[in-house]
Amino acid sequence: MFARCCKTPPLEADHGAAAKVVARLVSFVVALLWVSPSVAATYEVGPGQTHEAIGDVPWESLAAGDEVLIHWRTEAYHEKFVICARGEADNPIVIRGVPGPGGELPVIDGQNATTRAELDYTNASRGVIKIGSANNPTDTLPAHIVIEGLDVRSGRPPYSFTGPDGNQTYSDNAASIYVEKAEHLTIRRCLIHDSGNGLFIGAFNGETQNIVVEGCGVYDNGIEDSIYQHNSYTAAIGITFQYNYYGPLRTNCGGNNLKDRSAGTVVRYNWLESGNRQLDLVDAEDSAVLVNHPSYPTTYVYGNVLLEPDDAGNSQLVHYGGDSGTESDYRKGTLYFFNNTVISTRTGNTTLFRLSTNDEHAVCHNNLLYVTETGDRLAMLAGNGILDLSHNWHKPDWTDSHSGLDGTINDDGTSVAGAAPGFADESAQDYHLADGSPCVNAGAELPAAVLPDHNVIGQYVTQRSGEPRPLEPPFDIGAFERCVSGNCSPSDPDAGIGGGGGMTGSGGSPPSSTTDWPDESGGCGCAMVGSRVGGFTALLLGLLALARRRRLPAGGGHVHHDVQLPRGETSEHLDGAERAPRPL
Repeated sequence: MFARCCKTPPLEADHGAAAKVVARLVSFVVALLWVSPSVAATYEVGPGQTHEAIGDVPWESLAAGDEVLIHWRTEAYHEKFVICARGEADNPIVIRGVPGPGGELPVIDGQNATTRAELDYTNASRGVIKIGSANNPTDTLPAHIVIEGLDVRSGRPPYSFTGPDGNQTYSDNAASIYVEKAEHLTIRRCLIHDSGNGLFIGAFNGETQNIVVEGCGVYDNGIEDSIYQHNSYTAAIGITFQYNYYGPLRTNCGGNNLKDRSAGTVVRYNWLESGNRQLDLVDAEDSAVLVNHPSYPTTYVYGNVLLEPDDAGNSQLVHYGGDSGTESDYRKGTLYFFNNTVISTRTGNTTLFRLSTNDEHAVCHNNLLYVTETGDRLAMLAGNGILDLSHNWHKPDWTDSHSGLDGTINDDGTSVAGAAPGFADESAQDYHLADGSPCVNAGAELPAAVLPDHNVIGQYVTQRSGEPRPLEPPFDIGAFERCVSGNCSPSDPDAGIGGGGGMTGSGGSPPSSTTDWPDESGGCGCAMVGSRVGGFTALLLGLLALARRRRLPAGGGHVHHDVQLPRGETSEHLDGAERAPRPL
């Protein structure tokens, strides 16, 4: 069998015929390269790369499979751009930062930024990086886009830039990343700060759909003496926030931390610290499409750490319902709030929920609700709404409401009360459970309505990462599971950033530093080292590889597309330029 499989024909006798066959194959591959629309390019930006500046990249020509790799350098890139193109589910458009030697992210700074002359797009004053709505590139609904590994900052007044309309000043509601419209968009492992709204995503009459924001640091945004700009402000159909660090806003800025008007909102495994409110989940005031979407009345918040410092704006942590005044548009559904760890160090009152009307309903299970003051400083409701309590931990003597209860609280009597929840190291903000904590094994199975899609299978890891939650039933109360036996299997081995289980966006995993080629010496793929036919074969394989993946020509041009922190971590590890407020 082996002799028949691997027998080599006489090379001298058949060389002419073999050469003709290979020549025909080469001609076929060349023709394929000439007409194939499924080609892609990689643009390398930075010192010593093909493109020195971000503006050298032909953003107006991006297409499915293209990658823009922006390399770290000691100085920031003072440039801005628009992405208005469509990738594919298995062939996304990827804009990726290549970190520096210490893990520093490349910085894109909106202050005094310039714009590539060929780009022509509206609302340039609204963002440093804009996605959607342009004249050049030709307008389309951007799709299957991945933005990862960038430090994007400084889109706010009084900063100015040079754009399609000349020199301009950013508007108050400008953002580091401004999404006017997009579908299947992933924003991953970015730092988003020093802007009006750090991240802004608009509904665009329901066209913006399927958004994932994961592993990002969003902090230090807002406009002084204003309540209308936030760390992030979003509206979409289907949006998931996971494994992010949301930190304090800029000094004297009154906005919320995570404000969302979406249908199908999921907030899981994040650290959310400070802000007027940590979570402001209100009505889709500008989009009847979102209000009428089947996913609009149901919101999931689980596995998060919510930290309320003293004197940090509103004493309410979570607002659910609406704020437009048009009550018919309010969410009027169910907020599932489970396995969160809530910490308030306020010296005054703390309120867990503000439910806008009695048509809003919160299901509050397996949460650790800790105030450093006496238990009566914690109120469960601001006044309205229906609240179901089960298997939570809190201090004794909590109150229904600090301002009078007009709604209903259903307490099934299963919660655990005590003086302290038993943290691993409260002073260091390590809110994992210590051995002997009353929260260990004190939780309950989740409501059937959240399963299986929203089972608690992950947990937050500093900094801006995640890991599988250990599996040792019954659930522990709070965002972290303690493995008492020391032999716990993970809830889902693929949980975490970049893992499986439907927890990530479309494509864009970082490439490996080396290429693993298959072994050519075994089986029937007999390697004919040194033969002339082998040389032709190598050429043919090279051409076939080009047919699958086009790289930049030597001149750097683009082939035309014919188809339409924990404390103590150094600043270098954070963002290469400045220290965020208490990043975790």
